[in-house]
Amino acid sequence: MNETIRELLAKFGALPVAVDQITDDADLYAAGLSSFASVQLMLGIEEAFDIEFPDNLLNRKSFASIVAIEKTVAMILDSRKVA
Repeated sequence: MNETIRELLAKFGALPVAVDQITDDADLYAAGLSSFASVQLMLGIEEAFDIEFPDNLLNRKSFASIVAIEKTVAMILDSRKVA
């Protein structure tokens, strides 16, 4: 999952630094992720993992770091298994 998220971040994040220079827990917004880029990233993640972000997870905290994105995607995937 980490590799896929990093690939999507490289594709949609429009970050001024290379994604491989960003640690998993680094603040993506401090690294240059814009609101527009976070929406593009979200759409890419939804397509890649065949998920849909619920409204309550559409916030800055869900996309704050690679770790946060992994946790959010895992939570969505886990909730789908239960349903």
